[in-house]
Amino acid sequence: MMLTEKRYSDALESQAAYLGEMATWALEQEARLSPKPALVDSRGDGAHSDMNLALMLSSARCLEPWFTRMAKAALTLECDFELRQSIGQLGREAEAEMLSVTGGINTHRGAIWALGLLVTAAATASDCEADLFDRTAQLARLDDPAAPRAKAPSNGERVAREFRLPGAREQAQQGFPHLRQLSLPTLRQSRSNGDVESVARLNALLSIMTALTDTCVLSRAGLAGLDAMQQGAAAVLEAGGCGSFAGRRALAQLEARLLHLNASAGGAADLLAATLLVDRLFADAIQ
Repeated sequence: MMLTEKRYSDALESQAAYLGEMATWALEQEARLSPKPALVDSRGDGAHSDMNLALMLSSARCLEPWFTRMAKAALTLECDFELRQSIGQLGREAEAEMLSVTGGINTHRGAIWALGLLVTAAATASDCEADLFDRTAQLARLDDPAAPRAKAPSNGERVAREFRLPGAREQAQQGFPHLRQLSLPTLRQSRSNGDVESVARLNALLSIMTALTDTCVLSRAGLAGLDAMQQGAAAVLEAGGCGSFAGRRALAQLEARLLHLNASAGGAADLLAATLLVDRLFADAIQ
């Protein structure tokens, strides 16, 4: 191999590894963030009896090589249909490894879909967030002909159909509107207001929870749980956010309500990780 070809190959490997590392970083940051209402965090297990922080972190770390492979596929495959098929297969293999590491517990299935698409799109997108979201939507809309047709629907897919509401697939196919319109602006505005990073991230999470049709909540608590999540999150932000005394009181009330309903906003948590990833990738561009 000529020296220039080796340098080019090394550059591709480095870029893909960076994107895989950033996706894992985002998952770890989301898992550690506290106090997330009724979600696993550094305080405890939230509404879950089968998950804890150590399990979430182990799950996140096992996914890094798979995110790296997805990014590398984008850098080496020119045909979008071939790329969509490749990352679909990588996603299924990543899910199988996740389940092996967690003993069959679904810790990050939704995150594999969302962050996998984002790192794939980021590998070839321009230095523009809008281009990243457009590229993600294009990939998400493509059919994966290799996907098992007889596979039983996930809980998220099942309740999305049952309640006729959009789920994680539609969120990606629309270019992650909750990130573009809610969580990223909230995260950055909260920082500008002088909030510490943990408060800014919690406010970003709550902004997602105000509008997301979170299928994790729907599967556990139905429409009553979804309404409790959306209205409670809005009340925290209306009270001044997690950095204010009134906001923290409203946050405690939201958590108590969700715990009573056994509702966990796992979909919102996945989108917070996606928010942190996109924010990190474009940190220099917005300064």
